[in-house]
Amino acid sequence: MPTVSIKTVSFHPSIWPKMIGEVSPDAKPGDLVEVLDKQGETFGWGFFNPRSNMPLRIVSHGKDPIDEDFFIDAIRDAAELRKGIFHLGEHTSAYRCIHADADRLPGLVADRFGDILSLEITTLAAWQRLDTWIPALHEAFGTERTHIQIDPKLARIECIPTKQAHPLATPGIRKVKIDEHGATFEIDFAEGHKTGFFCDQRDNRLRLAKLASGRSMLDLCCYSGGFSVHAAKAGAKEIHAVDLDEKAIAMAQRNANLNGTRIKFTHADAFTWARTMVENGREWDLVLADPPKFVTGRDDEKGRGKYHDLNKLAAQLVRPGGFLVTCSCSGMLNEFEFEKLVTTAVHKLGRRLQIFDRTGPGPDHPTLSNYPESRYLKVIWARVW
Repeated sequence: MPTVSIKTVSFHPSIWPKMIGEVSPDAKPGDLVEVLDKQGETFGWGFFNPRSNMPLRIVSHGKDPIDEDFFIDAIRDAAELRKGIFHLGEHTSAYRCIHADADRLPGLVADRFGDILSLEITTLAAWQRLDTWIPALHEAFGTERTHIQIDPKLARIECIPTKQAHPLATPGIRKVKIDEHGATFEIDFAEGHKTGFFCDQRDNRLRLAKLASGRSMLDLCCYSGGFSVHAAKAGAKEIHAVDLDEKAIAMAQRNANLNGTRIKFTHADAFTWARTMVENGREWDLVLADPPKFVTGRDDEKGRGKYHDLNKLAAQLVRPGGFLVTCSCSGMLNEFEFEKLVTTAVHKLGRRLQIFDRTGPGPDHPTLSNYPESRYLKVIWARVW
């Protein structure tokens, strides 16, 4: 087996170029390689791609050798977690099947939407193994059709060939309807983000719906209306939802119609619209802020500033004693930094938060103890005084 040595021992799954030492001549892009420490001893096993910004992704630490069957076993283990342990199919037809490194399959994110397996590919190694991984995924999760998405920028960095569709991709997939805790959502693969639908907020949508019952609600950055639809079905008395993406607003309106709910949607920039509402003295009983990823790097102060500004605006739109539910999906912003940004923004208004919970994604989005960035979704639940 090809070998790659690392200069510094790290149990983080992602190894940067400056940490790479000697590479055996037979190591090719996408290969499964034996990882050696600086003494030449076996440290682990991983995928190698010298062309990538992250040339080595360790999938297993220790001396016990692995082969390609390791990943088929990882797929079966992932299915057992979702289906056998957490029984996710009992309440929804949409959930995450594979969560990349956390399921020992770096470069692969897979969501189930009914009989469709929606894949997001981010590494050459994952792409090269789809011929064997896709059949194993369908067998493990009971799906039949395959949708594959690859970000063009990542494809160039990883040297993933994208001129032709993968032969196992199902042609003509456009839309599908899924059920989630009694609500119906339409997923548009051509217009949606990532794999098409954000399964990570499933449990939070259900919880917020209970909180919204009988209350007025503002949904900032509503995307396809998941939170708003659940809140409306739970009996929220008034819902206003805002998003900058015109296509997302159209999807959200369709989802509202599918569920027979009344929601006021506005196509607008959340920051500009919220400032106008603050000037007009508008307030809601419950304000949700679920923006896109603002922080893209460890030193991204502009992104951190956006979280500060959005939460400062959102808090001003909560009536005294009302609720603020605010989210971050930035992996490079940990939960402590996020909470500090939120509380600082609110304190500058002369107000205080009574935080009663902090949550994240559901169990189909596990995280690795040696990969803290994999805990990307953070949700703060609070009353505003």
